[in-house]
Amino acid sequence: MKPPPSIRTRLASDIGGTFTDVAVFDEKSRRLVLGKALSTPARLVDGIAAGIGKAGARYADAGVFLHGSTIAINTLLERTGAKTALLTTEGFRDIYEIGRINRPDAYNLYFRKHVPLVERALRFEIRERMTAEGEVHIPLDERSVHAACDRLEAEGVGAVAIMLLHCYVNPAHEARVKAIVRERLPAVFVTASHELSQEYREFERCSTAAANAYIGPVVNQYLRDIDGHLKESGFGGSFLLVQSTGGLYESRQARSQCVRMLESGPAAGVIGARALCRALGLEDAVAFDMGGTTAKAGVIHRGEALTTGAALIGGYNQALPVQIPMMDIFEVGTGGGSIATVDASGALKVGPQSAGADPGPACYGRGGALPTVTDANLLLGRLAADRFLGGEMKLDAGAAERALREHIARPLGIDVVHAAEGILRIAATAMSYAVKAVSTERGLDAAAFALIAYGGAGPLHASAIAREIGMRRVIVPRAPGHFCALGMLFSDLRYDLVRTWFTRLADVSFDAIERVYTALIEDGLKSLASSGIEPSRVVVARAADMRYVGQEHPVTVALPPEAFRRRSSAALKRRFDEEHLQRYGTCAPEEPAEIVSLRATVSGIMKKPPLERIARGGRAPASSARRGKRNVCFAGLGRAVPTPAYTREELRAGNRIEGPALVEEHASTTVILPGDRVEVDRFGNLVIEIRAAGKRARGPTRRPSRRR
Repeated sequence: MKPPPSIRTRLASDIGGTFTDVAVFDEKSRRLVLGKALSTPARLVDGIAAGIGKAGARYADAGVFLHGSTIAINTLLERTGAKTALLTTEGFRDIYEIGRINRPDAYNLYFRKHVPLVERALRFEIRERMTAEGEVHIPLDERSVHAACDRLEAEGVGAVAIMLLHCYVNPAHEARVKAIVRERLPAVFVTASHELSQEYREFERCSTAAANAYIGPVVNQYLRDIDGHLKESGFGGSFLLVQSTGGLYESRQARSQCVRMLESGPAAGVIGARALCRALGLEDAVAFDMGGTTAKAGVIHRGEALTTGAALIGGYNQALPVQIPMMDIFEVGTGGGSIATVDASGALKVGPQSAGADPGPACYGRGGALPTVTDANLLLGRLAADRFLGGEMKLDAGAAERALREHIARPLGIDVVHAAEGILRIAATAMSYAVKAVSTERGLDAAAFALIAYGGAGPLHASAIAREIGMRRVIVPRAPGHFCALGMLFSDLRYDLVRTWFTRLADVSFDAIERVYTALIEDGLKSLASSGIEPSRVVVARAADMRYVGQEHPVTVALPPEAFRRRSSAALKRRFDEEHLQRYGTCAPEEPAEIVSLRATVSGIMKKPPLERIARGGRAPASSARRGKRNVCFAGLGRAVPTPAYTREELRAGNRIEGPALVEEHASTTVILPGDRVEVDRFGNLVIEIRAAGKRARGPTRRPSRRR
């Protein structure tokens, strides 16, 4: 194994739909520097370079480059991946299209089921069959594999997914088929399902393999471009990607298992929120991230970020399942760049279409003509046209007003202020669904949680969302516009392994369980060693998917070491009953249970940057923090009110501000609504007390006079 590099500086870069954020941490000096630049869709590495340049950093000085991106999820959702073929067991050609035969909207005559990433003409059957016990029922017919390869060559496919029945128990046939395909089609991206998931459920494994193959060529080219850019810039360290779990893995592994980075950027934000919770002694919180294109929410419960073993990509109605561990994140298509429209029925809608970085909102002055959430915030006075991105980017208030008037106010027969307020109220309601989805569906009371708001647009809307749900506390961390990039600096190397292993709990053999866990942990340690980085320590966690006998879907239960030391199946059953009660509000202690799958997580703990404390001040902010007043519209007041603005960098611990107020910083603005109060804590976080929790504001206001 190559010697671990000397980690002098860590660079972290998060590419979003609108902005690229960079965080630079020097371990020796403990100095943290931030950079932000517009994303460059035509060549994404240019946005990274611009962000690093604004942070005043150099690739050559870094030992580790950490990266999160939306390239994988966008390729999947926008259907811009490679022409992909599927090889599967004879007789199971249509399993990918049949799916689970779900019909969520039973009475919708226009309902459309999921559309596979692989068309039927490119699905080919291979003669072979394994039993559920992993024994060969029908030997692999290699002639059928070569015949399929002939067709693949003729079709000119760019990627091939292989999913053979019961390969999660015995992958021999899949491995051989992959070897033949790679030999025949060396330029084609090839993936086998057992490399991604060793769980049962053939439809979900098939969908996972197809998704990995579909995005593989695009993500591989993207990672090669970044790798080449890093080398040209003198970087000689380790290039690590953020997985959907929030853990890190090596870029070489990411090229073959691209599907593991679907939610890489948002997951890093949840990891940052978890680090903040630990510093504050906070057990429960909802991490809320609103950027330029989407809004995402995840949960920290009992001090840990909640994860899931599978996810539906693309919404429940037409979703494609992906069976890999990932952060439990819910996403809605509402961001600062979300476009507001009036549909044919006269209804006002916000998103999911986004103006993105190019051309961007109308107020960016880059050619955009459609109104967005950012335009509404500017017109209502919540954003200062001359202070956006610290004054680096001037906003065009006139362009925002024209877009709102032409496309929203005039079609609805209302004035522009009503139009802008309507956009923000609809956006807040839509984003509250994301918060509820990751909390209520887990059996958690969102109103009892704190809301940690970040992303460039998160602090603008956090208080309104908290009121919508009835939450009483909002926390805005320092540098919220760079928080996902910062979260990467708190991420650890992580490898999640799972193996389906059916057994009744009453018949469980702890020796047999230990053998399975030992094999999983050994695989994780090997992957950790191949990363080329020596962590400060290694942590292993165990869990099991369990269900009541007769149930279809399991619940994942964390298993602490003492559960195995005691070798008590009754103790495992009690933990499962407790988790089932938490999740569904009911449990059945008298009913027998069974284990479905065993899970192990191997983490290599990395050094973390410290959360820097700020100087203490009095109850009132210093005069240097005051930026004057401007007229701002707040729903329910009936008029625009002169609202004080403050510079966040000048606030000190202990400062208190009564709403309404605005707190401005380089990449974000925090809105404190009338009746609320904010206090600055010892780490510089803005802790907002929502005094009107559960009360929704009503009524329009008059337009503010625009200062020139």
